[in-house]
Amino acid sequence: MNLDDLRGRIDGIDGELVRLLNDRTRIALDIGKIKHAQSLETYSPAREKEVLSRVAALNSGPLTDASLRAIYREVMSAALSLEKQIKVAYMGPPSTFSHLAARTRFGGSVEYLSCETISDVFDVVEKGMADHGVVPVENSTEGAVTFTLDRLVDTTLKICAEIYLPISECLLARGPRERIEKLYSHPQVLGQCRMWVQREMSGVDVIPVASTARAAEMAAHEPNTAALASRLAAELYGLDILESDVQDLSGNTTRFVVLGRTSGRPTGDDKTSLLFAVQHKAGALYGALESFKKFGMNMTKIESRPSRSKAWQYFFFVDIEGHAQDENVSKALADLAAHCVVLTVLGSYPKTKEIA
Repeated sequence: MNLDDLRGRIDGIDGELVRLLNDRTRIALDIGKIKHAQSLETYSPAREKEVLSRVAALNSGPLTDASLRAIYREVMSAALSLEKQIKVAYMGPPSTFSHLAARTRFGGSVEYLSCETISDVFDVVEKGMADHGVVPVENSTEGAVTFTLDRLVDTTLKICAEIYLPISECLLARGPRERIEKLYSHPQVLGQCRMWVQREMSGVDVIPVASTARAAEMAAHEPNTAALASRLAAELYGLDILESDVQDLSGNTTRFVVLGRTSGRPTGDDKTSLLFAVQHKAGALYGALESFKKFGMNMTKIESRPSRSKAWQYFFFVDIEGHAQDENVSKALADLAAHCVVLTVLGSYPKTKEIA
């Protein structure tokens, strides 16, 4: 077949794809009406996981599973925006890693709301100004994001999904590298690039700012300045990429969580996040953790944070495999409660395997 014949075949397939995509969207809108009538959440992470897993299982190439997931995320994003104008809050101006994480989960068709701080993300979702919020919770290099943990203590919101985003930091500037006198970035990013900064930016004034996007904006307007930020920030603010991948460790990844008003239904491959505090006595924490062992729970994370309301009391943040509605998890939580003065299920949600 010649070039025109092959292009003709593509045109025919495109016509069929457009028809099928609209058929799929009409059915999604009918589902949306049923959800609305039953007061169900428009966004369903459990159903999203089922669709993406099924698409990957059906795939025989040459498209990769990652490419198909990206395509279907946008298909679902478009349908979601027609069911309801979903609004998703994130920290920072456009081009922050929080913004990128939100887009990898919700696609390009929903509305995004930029917030100044992590606390502001919680606030706008709690007040109903946004349907969901996306906040960082931990980094593979720097550990827990304490601002997020502290807000999880007193919020009524639930974690309904998680996102793993590879973090690639770039040195951005408008002038030559040898003229750089100031370097801006977010404190977490500066921590992730600490050894590189000490080695490569000796004598440069290193200044932490609220977000990587803010750093890029300042580097774009101030002479002899640079920023550590994303490639997207370079594009948006007209900066040159002087060096890529300057983070100290390869595989640097940040885990984000999606905040909503409810947890989703079990999928059979879930994770549950908990917050608890134990009595101030010998062996209290050991007794609490025994509950997980007793019922065969695999604990994948534990962090502690001091209480902001009572001196020398600590909250423990734990992730376990399974859904709170699973029988063994439910029994473990009932057993755990006997050892705790505070116990909150922060959310149960589908476990994410793929890196965005």
